[in-house]
Amino acid sequence: MSKELFLEIGTEEIPAGFIPRAMAELEAMITKELENARLTCGEIRTLGTPRRLALAVKALPAVQPDAEITALGPARNVAFDAAGKPTKAAEGFARGQGVDVASLTLVTTEKGEYVAAVRKESGRPVPDLLSEILPRLIANIPFRKSMRWGDLDVRFARPIHWIVALFDGIVVPFGFGNIESGTVSRGHRFMANQPFPVRDFAHYLDECERHFVIPDPERRKEIIRREIHRVAKSSGGHLLPDEGLLDEVTYLVEYPSAVYGTFSPEFLKVPREVLITSMRSHQRYFSVVDDNGKLLPGFITINNTLTEDPSVVVKGNERVLRARLSDARFFFEEDQKVALSTRVESLKNVVYQQKLGTSFEKMERFRALAEHLADLLNPAVKAKASRAAFLCKADLVSGMVGEFPEVQGIMGREYALLEGEEAEVATAIAEHYLPTQAGGELPGSDIGAFVSIADKLDTICGCFGVGLIPTGTADPYALRRAAIGITNIILERGYTLSLPSLIGTVLDFLAPKLTRPRHEVHADVLEFFRGRFVNLLAGDYPSDAVDAAVAAGFDDLVDARARIAALTEFKTHPDFEPLAVAFKRVCNIVKEGVDVEVSPALFQDAAEGGLFEAFQAARASVAEKVASRAYLDALTEIATLRGPVDTFFERVMVMADDDRVKQNRLALLTGIARMFGAIADFSRIAA
Repeated sequence: MSKELFLEIGTEEIPAGFIPRAMAELEAMITKELENARLTCGEIRTLGTPRRLALAVKALPAVQPDAEITALGPARNVAFDAAGKPTKAAEGFARGQGVDVASLTLVTTEKGEYVAAVRKESGRPVPDLLSEILPRLIANIPFRKSMRWGDLDVRFARPIHWIVALFDGIVVPFGFGNIESGTVSRGHRFMANQPFPVRDFAHYLDECERHFVIPDPERRKEIIRREIHRVAKSSGGHLLPDEGLLDEVTYLVEYPSAVYGTFSPEFLKVPREVLITSMRSHQRYFSVVDDNGKLLPGFITINNTLTEDPSVVVKGNERVLRARLSDARFFFEEDQKVALSTRVESLKNVVYQQKLGTSFEKMERFRALAEHLADLLNPAVKAKASRAAFLCKADLVSGMVGEFPEVQGIMGREYALLEGEEAEVATAIAEHYLPTQAGGELPGSDIGAFVSIADKLDTICGCFGVGLIPTGTADPYALRRAAIGITNIILERGYTLSLPSLIGTVLDFLAPKLTRPRHEVHADVLEFFRGRFVNLLAGDYPSDAVDAAVAAGFDDLVDARARIAALTEFKTHPDFEPLAVAFKRVCNIVKEGVDVEVSPALFQDAAEGGLFEAFQAARASVAEKVASRAYLDALTEIATLRGPVDTFFERVMVMADDDRVKQNRLALLTGIARMFGAIADFSRIAA
């Protein structure tokens, strides 16, 4: 009969950002632990609030199944002497496995014969296993920061106050620090701060609700979503959607309730983004807008309690917000007393990175690159791109950005507009930080795109140039995000650019700062982009199509994507697989290729002439289609060679005894391989 495991870890308040990962890791770790213990199970659920992490596992057996375990020992010639008697090596192995040396058997492996010990292991009661698994599970939940408390030799995100551990309603006994597992949980810290017994998972959910705790984060989230929309509507406005804030607030409360507050309309003179940022980032308040999307002087906050007099809570929140918005208004007014162009000079006193110089030096580099991009792609906006690049970092030394770093770029735009800068320049100042996250908004203008690419590429090349290269666990300068951002901008706007050439231009500007050989930096940066590009496109196209097309070159990202798309479409054609097989055979034979002119006079079989004629007929047409990026049409044209290629391989021995004939045949195949090799490396296509 199947049983249920239930675990709850009761703590002091865990930071909201820690909880989702802890829940995911808890599920992954219990899954692995159960697999290692040879235990099957049904549904696994994890729950979390600021004060508790919970785990429920359905359909566990009562007893671990028996197992027959085979352990390999030394090789046969080591385990037995010439007379076939066990050596000390065999005796030691048998002793270590707890079996008699006479019971050792021989097992044949790829490396030869080895002795093996086969022993039967009887299944243990599952509660006994869980007494070992659960404390290990608790100890290994990863947090960005863990702490110790008292003189205990255990660590957790926050001090643990209780542990509920039940298997089929019976306590799983174990200790963690100074806490012993039991059956007792606790209610909401303020509304029901009292213990309550737990029988099983269903009973736990019911009792939590009675004690003002909603342990399921998805249910809390839906309650909050419903409440904030209701409150916004009742206030005469609409909620400004903010899924990120909704996710965060969900893990800040155990029993949510929403209230509405207001602030003085005078504060609406401050830029909208500053108000939203101040409410969101500092107070976790939701913003409210009117029917036209204009910000209203109101906010919604989520409480962790039900209050008898909501007005008291509202007044407290309004008082705190008033102070924050007063600061914002002060900085906004003070900043306008100094022109952005004047602030640019202050960047000479701001160290961007010790080895890469000041923020002013960085700006000068990417300003030159933005001008270069304009020369290549849209010369008409060169002057505006240069101006936007010159001003785009000036707000970093403003009072507003110093207090509210989240509005960098946005304040630069606002101050630029107030100073009479052209709207396109001002917009580009804000756009150059885009995208700020994966899948985020991209610059909407060439000016913003040029400055964004230039700034990000200078950061990547500069960091690689002085040895600040991302590792598997650390990327402090967000270089991966920058590379993905550049890639997305180029693809979105269809820019025809040579990435190697662009990297080379940046390294020219960075030459005095480089501490690594230039050619190594260039190769590393290019490979870094290749990895990001492949990962990005693999989400939309088959991985083998991406690999095959990229292997043929990715200097021009837009061109590479076009080849990937064409190859993906071509793979759906019914004759693709046999065609791919034929082309793989061509690639495998020619490999490096033979650079001699094909001589029809050396043909010895009609199949050679047939393939040569088909190749000649297709080559000019394919080249024309490749030049115009009509890659699907080019692949369709290449497909006409399948028959002649098959016939050639059926009737012709490429590696002929006559070296001239062999080289001639290899030259023919080389020409064919290079024709479709300009589109993709077919050897990388999965059969």
